[in-house]
Amino acid sequence: MPDHPMRGPNRFKLGVFSANADGGLTLTRVAERWPAAWPEIVEVAQMADRAGIEFFLPIARWKGFGGEMNSREWSFETFTYAAALAGVTRNIALFSTVHVPMIHPVYAAKALATVDHASGGRAGINIVCGWNPAEFDLFGLKMIDDRYAQGLEWFEIISRIYEDNGPFDFNGKFYQLKNVSGRPAPLQKPRPVTLNAAFSPPGRDFAARAADYLFTTFTTIEKGREQIADIAARAAATGRDVGVYTTTHVVCRPTQAEAEAYYDHYAVTEQDSASVDHYMGAKQANSGSHDEEAYRLHRKRFAGGAGTYPLVGTPRHIADEMIRMHQAGFAGTTVSFVNFKRELPYFITAVLPLLVEAGLREPV
Repeated sequence: MPDHPMRGPNRFKLGVFSANADGGLTLTRVAERWPAAWPEIVEVAQMADRAGIEFFLPIARWKGFGGEMNSREWSFETFTYAAALAGVTRNIALFSTVHVPMIHPVYAAKALATVDHASGGRAGINIVCGWNPAEFDLFGLKMIDDRYAQGLEWFEIISRIYEDNGPFDFNGKFYQLKNVSGRPAPLQKPRPVTLNAAFSPPGRDFAARAADYLFTTFTTIEKGREQIADIAARAAATGRDVGVYTTTHVVCRPTQAEAEAYYDHYAVTEQDSASVDHYMGAKQANSGSHDEEAYRLHRKRFAGGAGTYPLVGTPRHIADEMIRMHQAGFAGTTVSFVNFKRELPYFITAVLPLLVEAGLREPV
């Protein structure tokens, strides 16, 4: 079986993030905002696959964020999403994003193994321990303080199911299970690739134990160096090596002025203000996913791309920013757009060749 795409040869890897949800990462009212219609999602996944982009990563949402558009209420469940895309793609890694408190680990183990077989070993899982009170309420759950402790039990159960050592009992704080087993095991050994998005110290401790790759945010690329050093130390303390990725939203245009004008248009003039207020308030109170100064200084980034780093400008500018990310120590980044189908083609044809020229990616 070939190596998982996340372990491929490119020195700076790329993923398409949030195409399974309406609006993607944006909280905007523009008419061209991403509708997340299934036929267009398939087109984007196949486009990314042909371009050699390494992975396709969905968000997991159960409720929208209110406001005029109620963005992300329309979203596809991520195990079935990945399994469906497995049949229409060939090389790209297909991740599922899972909220630990809402999805039982015995079910998750079976679903993830199914995706891995359907995709020929291209599955991955993004483990989220939960942060949104409205979604906990939807499931009739309490949002506990030690969610990462629950996440570690959840991860241990799945790992033991995949070990092929026969049925076992599990008596933990959060799960009390009898005679647990599950077949088939995934094609990947010992398990599919794991991701985790974390910024807080407890989140990073969890990632150091359970994730192959950590996704983190930053306000400036240089500040990202501190986070990379921090997770490296935490992972080393557990005898592991965890790669670090970041995540971005992209406006790529032939001129800098054109890109910045469109960014202002969709993220400022046409932002869904009530939705941005709701999202930022819930994130700041419950998630620990961003530096506090991000909430004070970067409202535009939350409207434009859920608080991720903006890549706004010409292909040369965006490629140079990605080169700086690589130099800071990041293994790669995700990208998202206002409209994936309209904007990803230009990114592929104009930015990727510059990354090849810089020696960060292989030609396709």
